[in-house]
Amino acid sequence: MAGTTASAGLRQPLDLSRRFPGFGDFSAPQVVVDADALAANIARMGGIAAGKVALHPHVKTHKSGQIAAMQRKAGAAGFTVARPNEAVMLLRNGLGPVTLAYPMIDAGAISRLVSNPGNGDVRFVADSAQGVDALASAAKTAGRALDVFIKVDVGLHRCGVDPHGDAASLLARKIAGHRHLRFIGLLAHAGHAYGAGDAEGIRSIARQELDLLSSLRDRLEGAGIGIPLVSVGSTPTLLANAGFDGIDEVRPGNYVFLDLTAVRLGIAERNDLALGIAARIVSANGTYAIANVGSKTLTSDLGAHGSSTAASFGEAWIEGEARPFSVEKLSEEHAFLRLESRSLAIGTPVLILPNHSCPVANLSGGLALLQHGAASRLFAIDARSNDEVPAARE
Repeated sequence: MAGTTASAGLRQPLDLSRRFPGFGDFSAPQVVVDADALAANIARMGGIAAGKVALHPHVKTHKSGQIAAMQRKAGAAGFTVARPNEAVMLLRNGLGPVTLAYPMIDAGAISRLVSNPGNGDVRFVADSAQGVDALASAAKTAGRALDVFIKVDVGLHRCGVDPHGDAASLLARKIAGHRHLRFIGLLAHAGHAYGAGDAEGIRSIARQELDLLSSLRDRLEGAGIGIPLVSVGSTPTLLANAGFDGIDEVRPGNYVFLDLTAVRLGIAERNDLALGIAARIVSANGTYAIANVGSKTLTSDLGAHGSSTAASFGEAWIEGEARPFSVEKLSEEHAFLRLESRSLAIGTPVLILPNHSCPVANLSGGLALLQHGAASRLFAIDARSNDEVPAARE
């Protein structure tokens, strides 16, 4: 989608008469989730994948066993994580298999994860000889075989082997040479799609990803290396997909909540967004109204992978308004809402839509699920115990 946040807001206002019910009841800042939007987003991705590819959602977005269970009911065949504690949480809830899609290079950390018999259904990724050796050492210590993907760089240039060189074939043979490791395929993440600008640009990147992986798969199979699975991820390249030829699994994460980045990219509307921050105006002057939430909750993130062209730190909406207030600046506990000839009374509840929902959920300490006609259910992940704990409501 082209255009500024302000103009996009006029075309697609957030309807607070039917979204985020009861957000104004919170006296302290609270990250809130709209139950209807959450369910619709989960169902939408389930429908995109159904009958075509296996859906393995990334739970780093929400870190919640409750939401993961909803995803399972909507067709998720497995799950993806970035950290071992997220894997443990899912496996405790019977939600395997789990793909730890982050290159682990510490054999001790791997051993601590796989030494527990209850943590058996974990798959790993590697993009270096050091990573393969660490996995092999941990597998030998645990006395069990570990499944390993090779991570492929398809354009983000973050992690992964070059698909044009020999690194993938060398790593595949190295994995196959370890008695306790099983090579299970290629894994990629086209995160650079967040910088594509619009849905057609995203679709072009998705096509490039398919082409790169198809070519690499053909070369490896031609060299006698079997590729059991090809796994890709990213919410943009699935919502604006280019088909699934040669793809076995998909690993989107952000789709459950979405955010203003998705709106700017043209793959969502504001009423699709399931996560916001309930706040209140606590001060005002001639230039700004000040809300009681800042960078410690909203984060200073302008979008995934630093690729956003966002001009603000979010949008603050009030019920009945067709235009948001721009969150122009942040302090740690304050948001500066540009007034632009308007006014906001002290005490006014505002619902802030963030640029990037994933770090906001991570910092929240508890997500309040808002439902029409029912009391809110509160859930969060305690990073120390991996248990779901209630969030406080003041």
